[in-house]
Amino acid sequence: MTGLENLWKLYLPLVGWVVFGLILGYRLPESIPLVLGKFLFWIGVPLSILAFLQQADLSASVWIAPMAAWAAMLLGASLAWLWVQLHLRLPFFRSPSDRHPLTQRHYPLQYPPSQGSFLLAAMVGNTGYLGYPVALALVGPQYFGWAVFYDTLGSTLGAYGLGVLLAAHYGKTATNQAQFLLALIRNPALWSFWIGLGLNQLTLPVAVERGMQGIGWTMVALSLLLLGMRLSQIRSWGSVQQASISLGIKMLLVPLGLGLSLPQFGVRGLAQLVIVLQMAMPPAFATLIIAEAYDLDRELTVTTLALGSLLLLLLLPFWLTLFS
Repeated sequence: MTGLENLWKLYLPLVGWVVFGLILGYRLPESIPLVLGKFLFWIGVPLSILAFLQQADLSASVWIAPMAAWAAMLLGASLAWLWVQLHLRLPFFRSPSDRHPLTQRHYPLQYPPSQGSFLLAAMVGNTGYLGYPVALALVGPQYFGWAVFYDTLGSTLGAYGLGVLLAAHYGKTATNQAQFLLALIRNPALWSFWIGLGLNQLTLPVAVERGMQGIGWTMVALSLLLLGMRLSQIRSWGSVQQASISLGIKMLLVPLGLGLSLPQFGVRGLAQLVIVLQMAMPPAFATLIIAEAYDLDRELTVTTLALGSLLLLLLLPFWLTLFS
């Protein structure tokens, strides 16, 4: 019952900070989330990684986490691609209105930009801003390294690597891919990750460790606040049917299938739970950045972001019950 008890302790700050962010998002200028996002990207998240990696267990087996991340992304993209092919080729997967030219605007997977958004949503998860606080609250700092390895060497590289390649293939806009490569190299989370690995080997004064922990938890709260602010800027809840299918792949099928296979690779207990939780995160906000840059289906993307954030609250008890 320990995991479920921790879940209820998580829900109060998780929902509270996100709802507070929603309220602020509706009342404050739209420039505020932008400023807060830049602060967290360049300073906040890197500091939290440094703080929590100090207490993390970084045994050799932790390198399984990024491999699991890539397996999850490739499986999600493959299942999404298979669904698109079935949807396009078999009448059974279409509703009657999809067959009429006048209603093609309600049949998003007919068009490549929508297919790109569908694949991205099924592939890349919010393993940083949302995955970190969830892993810390439900598992603790000891296994935080698994979450960081999953995010930095998995989700981040996947989003701005494979994700950009998919967007370039399905998108309408010829965006300079070198800009995304530069953004990946300049990502401060990756740099703080390597610095944190070095600091993990050092013994810091107790006062310094406590100060770093306080800063880290403050950044977690600000990340949840920013999530609420960004959700308040979502104006569209269209494409719910296609978004639900993409989320079913990303947040249910992939973590269930791969999560159950982790013991075959020696990953059990809390380490297994951390990886499953990271796999089960809703789509990342990076998918919206990429969708806008490559002119993909923005409506489908924002719907998966909003719906996925709500779905997470319903699925967390399931993952804890199954893998605790």
